Amino acid sequence: MSTSTILVTGGAGFIGSEVVRQLLQRPNVRVINIDRLTYAGNLANLRSIEKNPSYRFSQTDICDKDGIQKLFAEYKPQAIVHLAAESHVDRSIDGPADFLKTNIFGTYNLLECTRSYLASADQATKNVFRFVAVSTDEVFGSLGPTGKFSETTPYDPSSPYSATKAASDHLARAWHRTFGLPVLITNCSNNYGPYQFPEKLIPLTIQKMLKEENIPIYGDGSNVRDWLHVADHSRGILNVLDKGRIGQTYNIGGHGERTNLQVAHAMCDIMDKIKPRKNGAKYRDLISFVKDRPGHDHRYAIDCTKIESELGWKPQMDFEQGIRHTIEWYLENTAWVSEVQQKGYVGQRLGTKTSEHE
Repeated sequence: MSTSTILVTGGAGFIGSEVVRQLLQRPNVRVINIDRLTYAGNLANLRSIEKNPSYRFSQTDICDKDGIQKLFAEYKPQAIVHLAAESHVDRSIDGPADFLKTNIFGTYNLLECTRSYLASADQATKNVFRFVAVSTDEVFGSLGPTGKFSETTPYDPSSPYSATKAASDHLARAWHRTFGLPVLITNCSNNYGPYQFPEKLIPLTIQKMLKEENIPIYGDGSNVRDWLHVADHSRGILNVLDKGRIGQTYNIGGHGERTNLQVAHAMCDIMDKIKPRKNGAKYRDLISFVKDRPGHDHRYAIDCTKIESELGWKPQMDFEQGIRHTIEWYLENTAWVSEVQQKGYVGQRLGTKTSEHE
């Protein structure tokens, strides 16, 4: 059987590294990881597979046309899984410019490089090639107290981050409709799990508990997210790569709706059992409500009926199991946390500026 080569952009990030690890469990697959190694990209995420003979890493910016074209020419891939993005809402509020560059122009550059590559590729490559654009449920905006996002929900982004991801999705869809590019799009709910950058809610809460510092919760903690374990999300992405219909969008959710306060409470209660505070107090006592984030969407929820019915994917890890596993992983990997914190995580709450120049 011939080897299939897959380019993964953003493969040193939280979700991307899990996709890379899962791909390398497959026989006859070669993975080319393309990552610029910004603050959230870290090769420490990939130490378990870095010596795998089927793995290559290239520190290349997806906005670099010449660099991307050279990778296409050298490796002649059969697919690209596009995860590279500036991805933290708070950072997009503090400084939107990088989000526009990477999420919009970077996606455009990848689409154009793919189009050029396929124009001269052999027919066998053209027949099998897939471009999977990995996106977010945040492009849909905010839900009311009921209902869920479906693949046909109109886009209504609220933050600079979600607006740039919406633009990225629109570009991918347009390049399919206009140029016939074999594009598929996935929109996921909130991911959590090992190797997540420490400024996100769940790993940040773990670090605050370990230091016995106040746990910051935006507003009154009533904002709702659908929590999806990163391993389940990655399996969903690869299901779409393998079996998805070209030109289609697939929502990937975790059936794990929780308010932010419920998430914090669940984590505190687990920590009370596995690492009690020395003074006998409860971790819930550390919860502190802080000024809400500007434009904070109140509720997200994903209807993933389509991927479940068409492709046979279902989340395998419920929230209770997944959050305990995640906490235990962070407690066992404090050296990883210290290493990534040195790459730009500074510990303060982001997203409260009103101007990029403040």
